[in-house]
Amino acid sequence: MNRRHFLLGAGAAMLSMSGCREINVWPERSLFNPCLNEMPQRLANHPVIQTAWEGVDAAQVWDCHVHLVGLGDGGTGIWVNPNMDSLMHPLQYIQKKFYLNASCTGDQNAVGRVDTVYVERLVSLLEGMQPASVRGRLMIFAFDWHYSEDGTRREDLSTFHVPNHAAKDVALKYPQHFIWVASIHPYRKDALIALEASIQEGAVAVKWLPAAMGMDPDSPRCDAYFEIMARHNLPLIVHAGVERAVQGEGFQHLGNPLKLRRALAAGVRVVAAHCASHGMNIDTDHPDKPVVESFELFERMMAEPRYQGRLFGDISAITQMSLMHILPRILKHSDWHTRLLHGSDYPLVGVMPLFSVKKFAAEGLLDPAVVSVIQELRDYNPLLFDFVLKRHLRLETTEGIKKFPPAIFTTRTFFARPTLSKSL
Repeated sequence: MNRRHFLLGAGAAMLSMSGCREINVWPERSLFNPCLNEMPQRLANHPVIQTAWEGVDAAQVWDCHVHLVGLGDGGTGIWVNPNMDSLMHPLQYIQKKFYLNASCTGDQNAVGRVDTVYVERLVSLLEGMQPASVRGRLMIFAFDWHYSEDGTRREDLSTFHVPNHAAKDVALKYPQHFIWVASIHPYRKDALIALEASIQEGAVAVKWLPAAMGMDPDSPRCDAYFEIMARHNLPLIVHAGVERAVQGEGFQHLGNPLKLRRALAAGVRVVAAHCASHGMNIDTDHPDKPVVESFELFERMMAEPRYQGRLFGDISAITQMSLMHILPRILKHSDWHTRLLHGSDYPLVGVMPLFSVKKFAAEGLLDPAVVSVIQELRDYNPLLFDFVLKRHLRLETTEGIKKFPPAIFTTRTFFARPTLSKSL
């Protein structure tokens, strides 16, 4: 076993033991992303891939959950916590190795230009996913610092930082490929000014990750922030449930889906990332406050009539092995189909040990005949892999076969602001 296999194998085991995700330590094809290019025509033209596009207008597909990642070596202002380069913090160290491998920026060819290579890779994946004449977009996230309640920036509690201008600049450079999403902490002293500025500069949504950033979505301090978002009809994409991909220990309670009620009451359209499918939270609706699945709390809120047209979920990351028990419950909810939005959670979709196509078939969620094609597809294009896999998922019920319909993937209408849609 070479050093790379050992490092990634050890990392997979550590991530599994930490409770971060269910990990397949020895995955079915490769432990690490092979980062292949130039997909062969026999694969690109395969019926399994072609049928995935049936009924889907590719130009309307805006992947609403894509992380902008880098090392700050391209003058972007991106920052990564030094702990991620230290073996004194082994989990963060291994996570960084996985993320670089997942995005194909971990080899010698990317040294000194990771920020650039990361974006170039995304451009290549998108161009290989859809014909140029009908291409959709990737919605790339900025990612704000962790802030204390008094508005103090806490680099020690931040895993990484992607400034708004970094995401905006990428979208301006590649307008046919990217749309940008702002990230502004509500405790910042300039939060309202920065929010208004981002709206004027073309942001189509705001991204929060409460456990990692340290904000309480149920705090009165968010009220003025939510008023601005509601006035501009700007969606809030917010992680709900437990967070493990970036550090958030000590703040996991901030991801409780029930805390999203404040934004909803203010008239904000809220997208609960991953359908709040990770972990457990306290059910504050009940006097005895039991600890229940975060997904159960999200499911309860989705059933409340007052949140129709306001509360949504994205389906990013739900095909990870750790969520195999949640996925059928999402598929059963045909009543949610107009309220689910496609997202990939790139680069995590490129972390090979997190997924098992064979397991989907074994669980009856995928036709065994499509397994080998979807497996091979992932070696070339994780974004297309994520799309094709989700389009082929199916669940047999007494009411018939449940699948994700095309409308879930045509997300452009939901996010496009009137001032932007005229030019897109």
